[in-house]
Amino acid sequence: MSKVILSGSTGFIGQHLNKHLEDKGSSIYSISRSEISAAEEQLDSFFNSDHHADADVVIHLVGAAHRQFTDADANFINVELTKKVLDRAIRLGIPRFIFLSSANVYAECDEAISLDTVIDPSVLPNTMQSKLVAEEYIKQAALKHAIDVVIIRSPLVYGEGVKANFATMMNLVGKKFPLPFRSIKNNKRSLVSVYNLVDFIQICIDHSAAANQTLLVSDGNDLSTAEMVALMAEVQQKPNMTLPVPVWCFRILGKILGKQAIVERLIGSLQLDIEHTKTTLNWQPPYSIEHGFKLAAKK
Repeated sequence: MSKVILSGSTGFIGQHLNKHLEDKGSSIYSISRSEISAAEEQLDSFFNSDHHADADVVIHLVGAAHRQFTDADANFINVELTKKVLDRAIRLGIPRFIFLSSANVYAECDEAISLDTVIDPSVLPNTMQSKLVAEEYIKQAALKHAIDVVIIRSPLVYGEGVKANFATMMNLVGKKFPLPFRSIKNNKRSLVSVYNLVDFIQICIDHSAAANQTLLVSDGNDLSTAEMVALMAEVQQKPNMTLPVPVWCFRILGKILGKQAIVERLIGSLQLDIEHTKTTLNWQPPYSIEHGFKLAAKK
């Protein structure tokens, strides 16, 4: 079975991935963001230990994505910490490095996004700009050194224990709070349950076709904002209390409050075409979107 160095094992995704891989028989060597940020000697000691130096793969989950960071902090977390871990993996001859990036490197658009979709870094927040810098460093390292790299661009991840906006909305729906989203029904957004994501990451550990690929992942069942809230109500056996506020109202309010970016995430589309991923790795999301929503609703 695989021997895995897992960075970020205490986070939401990391906890689920750690359990999934252990259930599959893998040996997990965990390292936290604080340990990666520590003195170089401490990090060298971790990687050079007898147990860690023979790892088959490094899975790097540590990153800054969901809240605001200064430019310096975003660069440090997403770029410098990635470099530190990858450089040591190369030095030890660990054969594969898996990097969890974000589908938010794409701007909202009406058409389905594929790997051919052009990315404009100038419209992205610093967290996504630094994700792209890290991706480029990883790709260049793969060209220069004997290491296979896998870059996974994931949309919003949800499941039991999820926090942030998804958890807030699920909680409001569960309390039958009337949300003004019923008319936001023409957009489409990709999501991925943490159960589908960890299954996919496990496939990427040793699948030969994953080597040196950038891959998009999702549940393969995209939802409008209205459909998302309706499903949150359904899995909690609550009435759908959403109100039909016209979409143009959100646009006007966003301009007045200077929150256009937040409004675009609410009413816009970010739909991933995962056919390349499914064909390349012969992979299908094993869990339904209803399965993930039900578990995300657990208290």
